[in-house]
Amino acid sequence: MTQLKKALEGEVTAEMRQVAQSEGVTAEFIREGVAAGTMVIPRNVRHSIANPVAIGTGLRTKVSASIGLHGGEAAIPEELAKITAAVDAGTNAIMDLSVSGDIDAMRRAALALSPVPVGTLPLYQALAEAGQKYGSTAKMKVEDLFAVIERHASDGVDFLAMHCGTTMDIVERAKKDGRIDPLVSYGGSHLIGWMIYNQAENPLYTNYDRVLEIARRYGATISLADGMRPGCLADSLDGPQVQELVVLGELVRRAREAGVQVMVKGPGHVPLNQLKATVTLQKSLCKGAPYFVFGPVVTDIAAGYDHISAAIGGAISAWAGAEFLCYVTASEHISLPDAHQVREGVMASRIAAHAADLARGLPGAAEWDLEISQARKVLDWKKQIELSIDPDRAGRLRKERSDDASEGCAMCGKYCAMKVVSEYLGTARQTC
Repeated sequence: MTQLKKALEGEVTAEMRQVAQSEGVTAEFIREGVAAGTMVIPRNVRHSIANPVAIGTGLRTKVSASIGLHGGEAAIPEELAKITAAVDAGTNAIMDLSVSGDIDAMRRAALALSPVPVGTLPLYQALAEAGQKYGSTAKMKVEDLFAVIERHASDGVDFLAMHCGTTMDIVERAKKDGRIDPLVSYGGSHLIGWMIYNQAENPLYTNYDRVLEIARRYGATISLADGMRPGCLADSLDGPQVQELVVLGELVRRAREAGVQVMVKGPGHVPLNQLKATVTLQKSLCKGAPYFVFGPVVTDIAAGYDHISAAIGGAISAWAGAEFLCYVTASEHISLPDAHQVREGVMASRIAAHAADLARGLPGAAEWDLEISQARKVLDWKKQIELSIDPDRAGRLRKERSDDASEGCAMCGKYCAMKVVSEYLGTARQTC
């Protein structure tokens, strides 16, 4: 029985109790959110998770990091090192988006290593296998696709991302609307290519009940991916994107009726002035389902710095109501990230998430900032570093660039204004 089914029957599960303790809320609050569909706890019955998480309304904003095999040079040990880097940096979830190599081995290794929920996009593997088996991804069989979905779920994948709402009507709408970047979603573009080649409707849409049956059997959460994700600011909130959101809203309803937890994956490129409207529209059309946003990046010019652009977009989106941020690394759009960039991307998204939690007045969020401010006031460098979001980096910068013996700040040294004023006001730290 799924978390949703149990919540609807009034049962508080062990996972609900665990995430309630982590969030500082009551287990009943979590149960009510899961029952309403405004929260999800991604947790496959076949995956033992040391740190289960709840994603949704009234909870801390969560962050996901993506890894995976891409190209002939990719190696499983390197991707596992990225998982370790992401977990050490505080990610709340991992997504394995492998498209080549031994995808089964990669996924199973990720599930064995990760102490947080793991998500996948089964279509990627189905396409890769079709290319090997038939010489073309467009020749993928529907049964091949569902065999891969079953394999991922039975291995223990906690949330399955799938483009179930990308229909032929929406593809025709995109053709008429004249997008700048017609398709930027890897899975969405290949799926649409399959649909056009075979002159057939999206099999994930026509067989959606089958998708739900697999998810229900293993307790997996469905993450409804958006095939019409805008890939540039000029395409944001266009007709195809909004039309797909309408379809996804209907699929959310059907998932809940089937007892399957569901969230919705959101756009990647959104200008600042459209972020709030985008989140509000999703929340309305998709019936309050948790919103999993890819960044979003707020400018198209930030190649090499997209983790910063995404942190800006993520903070505003989460403040507006999105609950789950898919990190973006500095390598986005130009290359694949290494472990250092993975860590950097997680940290940027975590900062964005916390900034949003502060703006939303989430209980407990401001206390962290207040505590570090009090340490800064009395020039307690050790405590400031300990309380920072990345103590390793903060400590290293302090050691590299400042005199450890100095009590003043890094900018002013012995003429530190905070030190002078604190002494005058009688609030300076007392030392032995």
